[in-house]
Amino acid sequence: MKPNEKKEFLKFVSSVKFPDGYASNIARCVNVDGGKFTGLKSHDCHVFMQRLLPVGIRHLLPEDVVKPIMLLSRCFSQLTAKTLRRTDMFQLRHDIVQVLCKFEMIFPPAFFTSMIHVMVHLPEEALLAGPVNYRWMYPIERLLGELKKSVRNRAKPEGSIIEAWVQYESLTFCGMTVGAKNHQHRSSNNRSIITFYLEPSKSFTPLLNL
Repeated sequence: MKPNEKKEFLKFVSSVKFPDGYASNIARCVNVDGGKFTGLKSHDCHVFMQRLLPVGIRHLLPEDVVKPIMLLSRCFSQLTAKTLRRTDMFQLRHDIVQVLCKFEMIFPPAFFTSMIHVMVHLPEEALLAGPVNYRWMYPIERLLGELKKSVRNRAKPEGSIIEAWVQYESLTFCGMTVGAKNHQHRSSNNRSIITFYLEPSKSFTPLLNL
């Protein structure tokens, strides 16, 4: 990309907004003036490659470069779908090989690391183990991140995590015991919020920095 095209692409990425819970705020990882991304997590890269990349480069790169990238994004969309068809996975094995062959005509040899080669085996793994979203580590990593934020004493992190989790479960139990009309638990990237609506006009909202 030329500098002006790269700047236009970064502006596009920084302007995108996702529904709550779908992805993190990718705009904060974009440095338009510096022309680079910083602080992208694994799930951010997944959303970026599958949703943003094919849309942002359509009018910026040549057609022979855009088509393989869009085909790769479509392959990953099919691979991470909640329902997989065996016929689609058989076709996907062929499509990914074709994409990599087209990439060899575009990118230098240093681009083709072992992680690029892994894509060839992903459809076969899906045929053996089933849908990917039941096996990936994003929920576990998100939970571990929430537990890590509850550590106040670095000498004894396990105790801090247990204490925070006991408080969380106690508040949840209290809300169920008092017969709250509306019990809401919402976990975000920054905090976990439990809201107990005891009366239509009053609410009790304890905050847990998990």
